[in-house]
Amino acid sequence: MEIDLNGQVAVVTGGSRGLGKEMVKAFARCGADVVIASRKLDACRELAEEVQRDTGRRALPVACHVGRWGDLEALTDAVYSEFGRADILVNNAGMAPLYPSLDTVTEALFDKVVDVNLKGPFRLCAVMGARMAAAGRGSIINISSIGAEHPQVNDVPYAAAKAGLHTLTIGFAVALGPAVRVNTIAVGPFLTDISKAWDVDGFEAHARTHYALGRLGKPEEIVGTVLYLASDMSSFTTGTAITVDGGVTKASPFPVE
Repeated sequence: MEIDLNGQVAVVTGGSRGLGKEMVKAFARCGADVVIASRKLDACRELAEEVQRDTGRRALPVACHVGRWGDLEALTDAVYSEFGRADILVNNAGMAPLYPSLDTVTEALFDKVVDVNLKGPFRLCAVMGARMAAAGRGSIINISSIGAEHPQVNDVPYAAAKAGLHTLTIGFAVALGPAVRVNTIAVGPFLTDISKAWDVDGFEAHARTHYALGRLGKPEEIVGTVLYLASDMSSFTTGTAITVDGGVTKASPFPVE
């Protein structure tokens, strides 16, 4: 079954690389115009040019720091000024800085993690979600992590913020319904830019013997779930979380070095 998003506008934060980049390209392939938002405007512009060249869809690059509410309001204004609508919002931007031990986590680091992973998505759901609701339709997808329910010692602030994002999803599903659906995707280990900080060989060796699918995820494998939640195929789905982790959380504890 083909998903037709012609006439729709999809906004993706953290959209210039990794999972966000794959989402942007998938939305465009399905006919949507796209808004690519991240802190690095050059990367957004590069992807926008690729999208326009390969799909013919309009693509708007926007510089945006998700942890700053002023940037989110400017992003919303830019979307509606350019397109007059937003039908799909993916709160994908996130950060999970490493630290040697919990007692070394500074207040500044903790605040930064919460700002990007929780405070920013709250504000964008509120501001852009209100406009979606007024227009009578929309789908918001929050990208979370299996860490929200399975925190590791080296990602506690991140996991706590993502757990808050699950609660935020439920709250906005109620607040913005019935016009706007709000859901979460809890992702597991994908081989994106962030995996450069991992012991990938060790992780993959562990995966082969401990994970249901025996491997880590490829970035493009997020696309099916995102398109399902963005489209009318999920018209009776809201306030829920879908786990996309290759069976990691059904297996033994995993290393996150």
